[in-house]
Amino acid sequence: MLNPNIGTDTINKDGAIENIVIVGGGTAGWMTAAGLSSMLGETGLNITLIESEAIGIVGVGEATLPHIKFFNESIGINEAEFMAATAATFKLGIEFVNWGRIGDSYIHPFGEFGLANAGVGFHHYWRSMMDDEATGALDEYSLPIIASRMAKFKPPSEDIRSVHSTYRYAYQFDATKYAPFLRKHGEARGVKRIEGKLTQVHLDPENGDITSVELENGAVIQGDLFIDCTGFRGILTQGALETGYDEWTNYLPCDRAVAAPCASHGPLLPYTRATADSSGWRWRIPLQHRTGNGHVYSSQFISDDEAQKSLVDNLDGDLLSEPRFLRFTTGKRKKLWNRNCISIGLSGGFLEPLESTSIYLIQEGITKLLEYFPNKNTLAIDRDEYNLLMDLEFERVRDFLILHYHATQRDDSDFWNYMRTMKIPDSLSEKMELFKARGRVASYDRGLFLQPSWIAVYLGQRIIPDKWDDRVALLPEKDVKHHLAGLKQLMSQSANEMPSHADYIAQYCPSEARA
Repeated sequence: MLNPNIGTDTINKDGAIENIVIVGGGTAGWMTAAGLSSMLGETGLNITLIESEAIGIVGVGEATLPHIKFFNESIGINEAEFMAATAATFKLGIEFVNWGRIGDSYIHPFGEFGLANAGVGFHHYWRSMMDDEATGALDEYSLPIIASRMAKFKPPSEDIRSVHSTYRYAYQFDATKYAPFLRKHGEARGVKRIEGKLTQVHLDPENGDITSVELENGAVIQGDLFIDCTGFRGILTQGALETGYDEWTNYLPCDRAVAAPCASHGPLLPYTRATADSSGWRWRIPLQHRTGNGHVYSSQFISDDEAQKSLVDNLDGDLLSEPRFLRFTTGKRKKLWNRNCISIGLSGGFLEPLESTSIYLIQEGITKLLEYFPNKNTLAIDRDEYNLLMDLEFERVRDFLILHYHATQRDDSDFWNYMRTMKIPDSLSEKMELFKARGRVASYDRGLFLQPSWIAVYLGQRIIPDKWDDRVALLPEKDVKHHLAGLKQLMSQSANEMPSHADYIAQYCPSEARA
């Protein structure tokens, strides 16, 4: 039986936060625990995580963005050890198949296209010469794209003069193995884990803050700051605090997913694949020991049985377990931080994993919490700034996802007709019009996706600028052509010199799960 008075006398005289209670484990809970304990553990902060073995996690193979590498490094995780433990592979980008038109394919790379010249973005030079057959596709000027197509990998160079410094990488890993790995990391740094199911949340009758949570065994755990990592249920933020939810289903109507692993087949690819289907899209995530697959779809346009059939019929290898279904509502909480409770992970919102942003948004929630870590006396100010910045993150990811659906010429199904013709947010419409007119990519100080990401999707889905930067004309045409030819040759040669992705994995971080 646990001590019913865990966490009493939690706030000291100067108003410092002393006790944090994380409710829920999984990727969100243990990333939060590992991040806070690594960064704040020496301050005397007490971190308690409550989870139940009886409650499963949403883990169907996880694809990430390069930011996860820096998160792991910042909390002292050894890369090779992490990759071996989670059967991870490297990821240089995301391939999109059948999005602009059926038969189209492009890769959104984690790196640059070409090299800027005289302050002018490379895509302007490419656009000025795209009608010349010798110019070739934009993909031919991106080292991570060429390496992906060839199933090659090597870490980026730290020498900024090298073409191998023009890209970054992320990971593809088994999400069911990541949380246990982080648990060991967090517990080694003082995180206290309590096994148990939550039965009640106690609120302060005067200000509405959460004072404690109660478990089914009668234990009461008190805290100053509570972090809700209970997934879609949002037990604290919605169940207790009734925070509310902003739905974005009018923009992103997919509301279900069916997922299943299959046996690995073919070369071990260093990229995730997203294939547009009649009423949604299918993911493929290659791991060391298997391939993760799923079908995200809109129940307005296709039945569960039809969605499952589309998934199973398109698997690369033998089915390894029965498909399982998930239901979700795209959107976010009206406040990610409400009173003394912060929602991180699915409890705070859900944006479909089209661009592998789920873990990024978890990471940003943790990072922003560290940046605005509250004191009792400044909590309201910290909370407002946190909410403002996290709202921007969610909204800008939302707009980027909408772009994939809206920038299509497909008219083969009711779903695609809806997505192609729907009204989109003004914030996205203005960006699309700017690029179509002059090839300019709208920039902002805060937000995930930078210029190369927008260029990849715009051009990959046939949004071709009518004009380009006037400064291109300052260079003689023959010099531009020479520049393009040299770059194309350099990229091809550099990719050819890389080892295969599979060989690099086998030498650097082989997983026991693979064996």
